[in-house]
Amino acid sequence: MGGALNINHLLFLGHGALWTIGLSAIALIGGGTLGFLVALGRVSPSRAVRLLAAAYVQLIQGTPLLVIMFLSFFGLAAIGLNISPLLAAGASMTIFVAAYLGEIWRGCIEAVPKQQWEAAEGLALSRSQRMIKVILPQAIRLATPPTVGFMVQIIKNTSLASVVGFVELTRSGQIINNSLFEPFIIYSIIAVVYFSLCYPLSRLSRRLERTTLQKKPALA
Repeated sequence: MGGALNINHLLFLGHGALWTIGLSAIALIGGGTLGFLVALGRVSPSRAVRLLAAAYVQLIQGTPLLVIMFLSFFGLAAIGLNISPLLAAGASMTIFVAAYLGEIWRGCIEAVPKQQWEAAEGLALSRSQRMIKVILPQAIRLATPPTVGFMVQIIKNTSLASVVGFVELTRSGQIINNSLFEPFIIYSIIAVVYFSLCYPLSRLSRRLERTTLQKKPALA
């Protein structure tokens, strides 16, 4: 791929951008699933479960994603467990995203007005029924804007996957730059692509936040 920047280089960058989107989707789905369990654990009536969920959140939020990437890829390889860069990046992103989404969603669950909890309890609903039928539907509405906003961070954090050899957008740019030695042009293109992916999500998050603030939940 030597010589001047050409269509093949741009196609290679496009392929990397698709993997960035794919890794972001893996992180959102996997991290969202695990994060939902973390959020439920954080509001669990069991003190042991709450402490366990809180310990997970504190540990992961206090550890840089880059370190988690290194542990997943190089650390496991050191003890004889060799995994692919995609699996290492996907698992690391899932673990990392779960801690943050879990806290975001925990806050949204606790932000549901106390009257809603009391009204549901007054209807003699079990805790699971209160959560499923009354609390979670309102929490989901509250959680949508920050979740969409956090997706921007997910997309940007996929760039760290390049350290384990996963060829996403940033890594594809590094490969091309090693051939062309045109960092300003190449990384400017990469910046534009990241902006194109993140800016619409930022705008959508702000719009959803304004909509949420304008609507107040009716008492059950």
